[in-house]
Amino acid sequence: MVFSKSNILIGAIICLCMSFALFEIKEEYFISSISKSFIVPLFTLLYIINVKRKSPYFFGFLILFSVSELMIFAEYYFIDFYPDFDVYYIIGNLLYIFAYILLTLEVCKSLDYKKVFKNYKAHLFILTLLNVYMVYVLITIVTPYLIGTVLIVFELIYNIIMLLLLTLSLIAYFYNDNIKSLSIFLGSLCIVFSEVIQIAYYYITDQDFLNYISTILFVLAFCFYYYYSIISLKKDSKAVV
Repeated sequence: MVFSKSNILIGAIICLCMSFALFEIKEEYFISSISKSFIVPLFTLLYIINVKRKSPYFFGFLILFSVSELMIFAEYYFIDFYPDFDVYYIIGNLLYIFAYILLTLEVCKSLDYKKVFKNYKAHLFILTLLNVYMVYVLITIVTPYLIGTVLIVFELIYNIIMLLLLTLSLIAYFYNDNIKSLSIFLGSLCIVFSEVIQIAYYYITDQDFLNYISTILFVLAFCFYYYYSIISLKKDSKAVV
């Protein structure tokens, strides 16, 4: 039987998910982290192989996110020579922030701002209030564990950009009302909930099931993002979804 490159990559992603779960159970947390760190790069390879007309914003998002995920190797191998945790934290979060900004720009491509502000004023107002509250709660949780104003500012910016992505992807779904916009909204919803649960895992209670749920949502997010990119491909080739 001949397997395509896509099937091999999908199989590898499934194996990595299983590896993550297995080594979490065995409390081999470094190996489980390594398994998780390869998931997004494999999704990126899937995108490179299967999508010919690549969106610069979406492709940039995948690349930056992949690099940040793989930084676990840099942290592991170089921490003995440069043990300053803040450097890895700041660089990793910077990459995530720029990745989310690129994905937000991808979402905004489909929006007519005049029509959005005209038709969704109430939605934007309510979502803004919810975002302010969410940012406040998240910062309140992590601030006692962060040393220095710089780290707190990075965490604040990170959360604002992440929630802005979710807000705009929801507005884009309302505005476009199609499966493409729904896919990127569901992906953004999953990734935000994944991040929130991960914060609970790191800073409130280290129950392993929270890490499992966070990782499941993380993988689902990139499944939705990949589906979003495939929809674009099929639309360009006049295929039926």
